[in-house]
Amino acid sequence: MPSSLPTRTTPVRTRGNAMISPEDTIAIAQHLRLQWEPAQNAWVLLYPEGMVRLSESAGEIMKRIDGTADVQALITGLEHAFPGADLRADVLEFLEVAVERGWITRSSPR
Repeated sequence: MPSSLPTRTTPVRTRGNAMISPEDTIAIAQHLRLQWEPAQNAWVLLYPEGMVRLSESAGEIMKRIDGTADVQALITGLEHAFPGADLRADVLEFLEVAVERGWITRSSPR
């Protein structure tokens, strides 16, 4: 099946001027914990002062962040889980917001 994804070298400039590249490895910030919260019927990010309830799509993205896979692998995995959907732009937009909010960290390949 041909992919509609651009090449792995296409970076996206975030509002904070950071570049998110498909080759970047992302991880959930160390001060946060992701968990399923039955009372909320949603994935949440827990931090010492409280929690952030994630939307269904945000939860689907965050639960796949393992600290070892790059952004392109995350996008590919989501597009396999949700066939027929071109999710690249939406995932990159969410990751941009997540970096700005301090929910995830990124490291670029050397």
